[in-house]
Amino acid sequence: MLAHIFFGLVIKEGDLSVTDCSGKTRNFGNGTGKKSAIRLHDRRAEWTLFLRPKLAVGEAYTDGRLTVEQGDLLNFLRVCIQNMKNLERHPFWATLHAIQYMFRHIYSWNPSHRARRNVAHHYDLSDELYSLFLDSDRQYSCAYFRHPGDSLEKAQEDKKRHLAAKLVLDRPGLRTLDIGSGWGGMALYLAQTAGARVTGLTLSTEQHRISNHRARESNLSDQVNFELQDYRHNTGHYDRIVSVGMFEHVGSGHYREFFRKVRELLADDGIMVLHSIGRCAPPGTTNAWVRKYIFPGGYTPALSEIMSAVEKEGLFVTDIEVLRIHYAETLYHWRKRFYANRDKVRDLYDERFCRMWDFYLTGCESAFRYWDQVVFQIQLSKELVSPVPIQRDYIGAWESDTHDRREAAAE
Repeated sequence: MLAHIFFGLVIKEGDLSVTDCSGKTRNFGNGTGKKSAIRLHDRRAEWTLFLRPKLAVGEAYTDGRLTVEQGDLLNFLRVCIQNMKNLERHPFWATLHAIQYMFRHIYSWNPSHRARRNVAHHYDLSDELYSLFLDSDRQYSCAYFRHPGDSLEKAQEDKKRHLAAKLVLDRPGLRTLDIGSGWGGMALYLAQTAGARVTGLTLSTEQHRISNHRARESNLSDQVNFELQDYRHNTGHYDRIVSVGMFEHVGSGHYREFFRKVRELLADDGIMVLHSIGRCAPPGTTNAWVRKYIFPGGYTPALSEIMSAVEKEGLFVTDIEVLRIHYAETLYHWRKRFYANRDKVRDLYDERFCRMWDFYLTGCESAFRYWDQVVFQIQLSKELVSPVPIQRDYIGAWESDTHDRREAAAE
C-alpha cells in the first residue's frame, strides 16, 4: 500500500508497474515509452522508499528487496529520472532535500586524513576488478567519442589526446603535475607523446604501486614518477598541471583551497587543464546512495561553484568545453563489460557486490544520459598573456599531428 501511495504521488509520465510486498500490482504513469515493472519484496523496502527514496532504491536493489521484472534497470531508472521533478517539488520530499542541502559541506568535508580513507574505500578494491570492465590503459574517467561506434579503447586514447592538446605541450621536458593520476595512463601518455617530465599524485596505495610498475615497464622511470601524496602537500613548481576525474573528490568546501594550491604550484606562464564531472544545474547535493556506498565525500559541482573559486583565487579561464553524453557512452561500455564478467566479479566478492556495482554503473549512466550530469574541461592560466593560442584551431591541429605520428610509429 505505502509503495503504491509513493509511486502514485511521483510517477506521472512513462509506464511503470509496481507489485508491492502483499502481491498487489498497480500501474503508474501515462503509458508512454517502454514499460518497466518492479517488485518490492518486504515492508521495509516500502517504508524506506517513502522516507528516503534516493537512498532506498539503491539499497533495496543491492539487497535484492527490489527486483526488476520487466524491462531492465536502466529503463526503470529512466522512468524515475523522468519524474524526478515531481519528487523534488513535493512539499514533504522538498523539505527533506532542503535539510540535506544545509549539511552538504559537511558531507563533502575532505581534510587530508579523510580524503585518503575515502579514496581507499573505492580505489583500493581488488586490482582484478578494474581490469574486468575498464579499457586496457585503465582510464577510469569519461572517454571522448569522436565518432559513433568508436571502441572504448579508441575513445579513451582520444580523451588523452584531447586533454594533451589543451595543455599546449609546445616543447619537450615540460615539468608536469598530474593531480589524481589513477593507474598512470595519462602521465605515461604525456611522457611518451610530448616528452613531458611528469609527477603523478594519488592517494590510492594500489594505484601508486601499479603506476610506478608501469613506468618501469615502459622504461620511463627517469621521466615519470608517481607519489602517494595529497596534492595539498606538494611543494613543486610546474609548467603544466592536469587533473582528470579527481576534482569530484575535492569537496565543495575545499574548492578555493584547491585552486589556491594550483596557483601556488603553477609557473607564471603555466597552463592547467581540469577534467571533472559536473552538473548543468544550480549547486545541489550528492545522491545519498552514491555517497554512502560508492564515493564517500564525493560531490559533482555546478559550473558556478567552480568559477566562483577560480575567480577568487586569481586564475584566468582560457577555455571551457562541456562534454555531453560522452560519459553515458563510457558507462555503457563499462556496464557491458561488467555484465560479461559478472561471474568473475562474483568470485572476487559476492552477489550483493555485483548488484551494488550494477546499480552504480547503471545509475550513473542514467544520470548522464537522462539527467543533469556532464563533464567540464576547463583550461586555466595565471596570466591572460599565456602560451594558450587565442584561437581554438590549435587543439584539432595538435590532435591530428599527434595521431599521424603515433600511427606512423606503429607501422
